Amino acid sequence: MPKIPASVPLSGLFAVCKPSGPPSMSIVNEVKPLVARSRLFVEADKLKAAKQKGKGGKHRGKYGREAVKIGQGGTLDPLADGVLVIGVGKATKKLTEFLDCVKEYRTTCLLGCETDSYDSEGSQVRVAPWKHVTREQVEAALDQFRGEIMQAPPIFSALKMDGKPLYEYARNGIPLPRPIEKRNVTIHSLEIVEWLGGEHNFRWPEKKFTNDQKQAFEKALSGVEEKPVIKDEPGTEQSEDIPTAFVLRMKVSGGTYVRSIVHDLAHAVGSAGHVVTLTRSRQGRYTLEPAEEGDFGCIPWEVFTKATEDPGEPDADGWVEWEREVIDGLEVVE
Repeated sequence: MPKIPASVPLSGLFAVCKPSGPPSMSIVNEVKPLVARSRLFVEADKLKAAKQKGKGGKHRGKYGREAVKIGQGGTLDPLADGVLVIGVGKATKKLTEFLDCVKEYRTTCLLGCETDSYDSEGSQVRVAPWKHVTREQVEAALDQFRGEIMQAPPIFSALKMDGKPLYEYARNGIPLPRPIEKRNVTIHSLEIVEWLGGEHNFRWPEKKFTNDQKQAFEKALSGVEEKPVIKDEPGTEQSEDIPTAFVLRMKVSGGTYVRSIVHDLAHAVGSAGHVVTLTRSRQGRYTLEPAEEGDFGCIPWEVFTKATEDPGEPDADGWVEWEREVIDGLEVVE
């Protein structure tokens, strides 16, 4: 049974299990109307005022958004699923601590193809041989990515340089003003947990860079590399063979790009690669599988989607299902 709060409204942190597909901000935006109409987080007089303003349907949405603060503790790409920490009220001030905390991920790498985004959401930039790559080669290459390393963020990322996202330089063929600054990150652990080989359903993206896009990409990279060339490597003609895939598990410091690890690892074994699945299994003390003292679990996303359609009947204490789930996983912030 969930612990019943002694007094409300509260400020607090809880984690949602984000599904793959939507951006993490859209998850927050879908949770917000529920939170803004709950006595768990909003004072009774504000709820009453919102109800009165909402009778005509004109002001309800705007007022609901202003009724309570809500935010996320570190974004997840649309492709990614897993732990998404949400803060409500005063707890939004605590969210920055989750940007630098230790995180754990599970990701699947598909060899032979490099994409602009370093994942399967992007377009093919180039293809490279992959049949020569063995599990033993990948295992040996992992050593260079463990411990403290200097990592360059992807050029197709939202990271800004002189006020402009890096992806705008790449897409528009604008040379970078200066090399992308590498960052010091720590890879606490990194291992192969499953070698899929060709026994999987993953395929390279159908979208491909045109010659003009490749030239624009080369022009953007000219500010970083000397005479960069983006082209397919020999021996990569289309065939019926399914490219090799494998699954990695890692524990990393804040600021680490999992996509860059996969991209650089594929280069280290003489191939190309991109991310096809990505799960954040832990973010600080929030995890998909609580196992240690002080761990907090995650609320299934279906709990909130169901509540949006039908919140259900309140229990004897006046809480509906999604509120009971949140109470059970809530870390109260005074």
